[in-house]
Amino acid sequence: MNRRNFFSSSAAGAAGALTTTAPQQAEAAGTKWPKPIRFKLGCQSAPTDDKRLQFFKRHSVNNICGYPALQNRNGPVALDDLKRMMDLCAKHQISVDCLAPPYLASSHIDRTPRPAIMLAQSPERDRDIAEMQEMIRNCAKVGLPAIKYNMSLLGVLRTERTPGRGGTTLSTWRLRDAKPEKPLTRAGEVNADRYWERITYFLDRIIPVANENKIRMACHPHDPGVPPQGYQGVDCVLGTVDGLKKFVKIQESPYHGLNFCQGTVSEMLQNPGKEIHDVIRYFGSRKKVFNVHFRNIRGKRDDFAETYPDEGDIDFVEAIRTWREVDYEHMLMPDHVPHHPDDPRGDQAFAFCYGYIRALIQASNRLI
Repeated sequence: MNRRNFFSSSAAGAAGALTTTAPQQAEAAGTKWPKPIRFKLGCQSAPTDDKRLQFFKRHSVNNICGYPALQNRNGPVALDDLKRMMDLCAKHQISVDCLAPPYLASSHIDRTPRPAIMLAQSPERDRDIAEMQEMIRNCAKVGLPAIKYNMSLLGVLRTERTPGRGGTTLSTWRLRDAKPEKPLTRAGEVNADRYWERITYFLDRIIPVANENKIRMACHPHDPGVPPQGYQGVDCVLGTVDGLKKFVKIQESPYHGLNFCQGTVSEMLQNPGKEIHDVIRYFGSRKKVFNVHFRNIRGKRDDFAETYPDEGDIDFVEAIRTWREVDYEHMLMPDHVPHHPDDPRGDQAFAFCYGYIRALIQASNRLI
């Protein structure tokens, strides 16, 4: 074979290899190929405005959790508020896959402007629950499929930040170093029974409306878990895997599940690098995961720091394989990125995370 014919036949062979997909190659080899990937890169950073949407689009983020601009800042999320947000995102060819309501956020109860649901204050909590019921109906009207929320009293507990790479600092929790601002919050003593009563009261009134309107309700775990005797008088019942298992069983519904923060769940474990996969399998196989905060940590329960996705104790290549194994179909989004003075909004860190997660998704389409 002359040199010209050699290169010609080699090029043809290479082209043939490139046009043969990995599933076809697997099938030819007699290997069962997993289901196609259905999850996608997402984000939840606010505000949902032209500037932020352009930022998302530049970084190949085409699915987001939306934050509508409210005409009445102290009132409910109106149908017109949702329509304007959906129209704006459609203009940028970005899908709103989830809504963040203006209350039930991950904030400390002493700094929460509308605390009635979590404080079990009547009749105020019934008013707020009625507003959320209407929000669910409005989401159905505009084609917005999910709402993420928190049932938190202590917000996100952290101790002093620790050094990270390149001059960054990392969000850190060390229970041994924790010093609460005061012994009790304005909620007073909230043991497990009281906490479960408040959660159940809410779910009993919300999930039936979610069922009627086919809107997924995704609750975030407590971040971090605290000892059973509590912290500031509060037993964070959604701060353990067993607590999350109990939570998803309170209402038997395909629209009742989790905003599964992989970082927060890792924080509940003694050996997160090994244990996280079985936790993903438990909730993922039961279709109880409606959104994923795809972030990493270094450490374990009561002693951890939040890292970039490529440097923590969780192998993200293995994690994405596990999400594929359970046929997860919603967003994987970065969260709690490292801080740096040159990057006060975290845009650089988010951009790194977008690229990393996007590459994992693309690679996992080709690798078992």
